[in-house]
Amino acid sequence: MTAPETPYRSLWTSLMDVSFRQHWIDVDGVSTRVAEAGSPDLPGLVLLHGTGGHWETFAPNLKALSQHFHCVAIDMVGNGFSDKPDYDYEIAVYVDHVRGVMDALGLQRASFIGMSLGAWVSARFALDHPDRIDRLVLLSPAGLIATESNMARIRAERTKAVQDPTWESIKAMFDHLIADERNRIPDVVALRQAIYRQPETLQVIDHVLILQDPAARDRNLLTEAQWSAIKAPTLVVASGKDHGEYQSTARRVAALIPDAEVFDMPEVRHWPHFEDPEAFNEAAVRFLTQR
Repeated sequence: MTAPETPYRSLWTSLMDVSFRQHWIDVDGVSTRVAEAGSPDLPGLVLLHGTGGHWETFAPNLKALSQHFHCVAIDMVGNGFSDKPDYDYEIAVYVDHVRGVMDALGLQRASFIGMSLGAWVSARFALDHPDRIDRLVLLSPAGLIATESNMARIRAERTKAVQDPTWESIKAMFDHLIADERNRIPDVVALRQAIYRQPETLQVIDHVLILQDPAARDRNLLTEAQWSAIKAPTLVVASGKDHGEYQSTARRVAALIPDAEVFDMPEVRHWPHFEDPEAFNEAAVRFLTQR
């Protein structure tokens, strides 16, 4: 008996039956790449990627989420194919940019799904604009602790990939992001390579990586008291094969946020929603649709 064929996976197989719109909007002078899916009449849901990322990390999630939400996935300022102005991208800069996107789209309130850097930005947004947040889903969260070794690793990997954007150097990053080789799909490598080959990306890589500098990291980290002050109901996804720093952060922030729960995904790494979208989508929809 022939073994069943493994389904071919690409970004397009995730999006081919999804009604979505990709476009650019002006946010305080920053041309910002946005993907929207789901009726504007549905509750808002903002999706935020990690360091040096892009909205397509959420491609496998849009079909399920857009049945319940007006999804807005953003290339944050300095990242992806959004503009890359010449200043450091610290957390307050990202928060202001996300707020500007919501204002431009007429989105008064929304739930947030944030991954890594995006989780950090989402948490800060929840503190700064509690009246605009419904619920939070934090994936591989950053923003509580920072080890010098992890900061150095991220800076070295990303700088090398931008300075020498070969297929091999780009793909090597995904060894730390995705546990299963079968999920390190060529589409994502090619997309990240195209982003890193932009001359502007090389020009601003130090701005993108500012949060890997100890002094900048320290002044942007949220204290335990700040995590404890988040009022929005929160789901924290704990990835069992992620770097220890992110696993520790996930458990700790879940314990600190008053109305938080943990969803364990033991077989995935830093991109849990991408690596096992079926499990993540089910958990996220369940949590976000609670009333």
